Amino acid sequence: RQAVCVVFDLFQNSEIPLSNLHKIKMSCAGFSWSRPTGALRISSGGHLSSGFHRCPLSCLIFRSSCDANFVVSCSSTSGPSDSLLENSSNRSYSRRWHNPLPRRRHPDQMPTCRIFVRDWIDSDTSSVSQATERVTVVSYNILGDRNSLYHRDLYSNVSFPYLKWGYRKRLICEELIRLKPDIICLQEVDKYFDLFSMMEKAGYAGSYKRRTGDNIDGCAMFWKADRYRVLERENIEFSQFGMCDNVAQLAVLEMQKSKSRKLLLGNIHVLYNPRRGDVKLGQIRSLCSKAHLLSKKWGDIPIILGGDFNSTPQSPLYNFLASSELNLMKHDKRELSGQRNCNPTQVLETGNKSSNNTTTSISRCISSSWSNEEIRVATGQEHSYWAVHPLKLHSSYASVKGSTNTRDSVGEPLATSYHSKFLGTVDYLWYSDGLVPARVLDTLPIDVLCKTKGLPCQELGSDHLVLLSEFFFEPNG
Repeated sequence: RQAVCVVFDLFQNSEIPLSNLHKIKMSCAGFSWSRPTGALRISSGGHLSSGFHRCPLSCLIFRSSCDANFVVSCSSTSGPSDSLLENSSNRSYSRRWHNPLPRRRHPDQMPTCRIFVRDWIDSDTSSVSQATERVTVVSYNILGDRNSLYHRDLYSNVSFPYLKWGYRKRLICEELIRLKPDIICLQEVDKYFDLFSMMEKAGYAGSYKRRTGDNIDGCAMFWKADRYRVLERENIEFSQFGMCDNVAQLAVLEMQKSKSRKLLLGNIHVLYNPRRGDVKLGQIRSLCSKAHLLSKKWGDIPIILGGDFNSTPQSPLYNFLASSELNLMKHDKRELSGQRNCNPTQVLETGNKSSNNTTTSISRCISSSWSNEEIRVATGQEHSYWAVHPLKLHSSYASVKGSTNTRDSVGEPLATSYHSKFLGTVDYLWYSDGLVPARVLDTLPIDVLCKTKGLPCQELGSDHLVLLSEFFFEPNG
């Protein structure tokens, strides 16, 4: 595939084909650029006249034992010469987006390129599943454009250009296309047609469900059009059940080449509000119940549920998904999601240690007693304190053993989301019987995330990380 890399010459603003890049070695404010040895997106610079410049050497690497590594060279040279400073008195070519005051930098102070490496982790059963059909599924909260602008306090450490949708959209789509998943579940989508135009060119079909009320974001699904066809779709509007304006999607997909293989995909963005545990629980319960009915309709086909569940791995809501039941009277509804204990400072102070407090004090239960309406929303019944769902679910990441650098005490990622007020895991890929996880794309270590000082950043287009799991169908499934 003919690729063209647009490299802005500092003085002539010329375009140079990638095929000729190996002939060129340019010095830019202390950087030495050389041709990468593998396939790599090299971003062009911004408008130099406004002082914007994008470092072209940033890289996101997805690595497995059988994949070729992508290598980028980035070496610091001596600081900018006097002539360069004199000829660019009104410009700055810092790695940062905007630096209106040009200044001489010592070589040790020059910014270096940042490379994020995410490794594929194989499961113990992956070697025995080579002959069976596989499916790769992504779940990704892409951070809605309006949300990023309306909640600037969450992104106080993020340079404004990195929050702009035009910049983030390219990063998000490039990352998804490079991963080549079969199925994609996205949350916080408020520019669906922007994404659709890019994903369609990459061979994907899609569907979208906007949240109800005055909200403009919603959930979106994409799937490879040449590999899957949709047999049935169902959208869930939780406002119809008195559970706020969130929505969810369900879709029955059939493999084009193996029509006996069908799969039910669910995509949800659960309510954020930590104080409304009743609504969170009700939304998850309703999704599971509807997924169960649709799976039964098509012959007990296997289920994958992806999404931002706005609940942590140590929370009662997580336990509800994993165990299929929850006794409301043992919990404060304000603590069901576990989000209030995931301030970045608290997480860094406690390290990998996780508390699993499934009960609350009597005084707290009294101060947050459940009303009849809250019980009805949470359980779907008038006078029952037990919430139940009919599925037997497993988390794909918790099922594939990872390292202590990226996993917590229950096997989930230490963090799938990071901004100034939250550092933790809220995103999951759940699967039912009939499927077995073959491998997962591991998340980033906490120390690597913290070096960004908050997402999104120059290399990552959202405040969440992509979750990607590969499953194979059980031979007798």
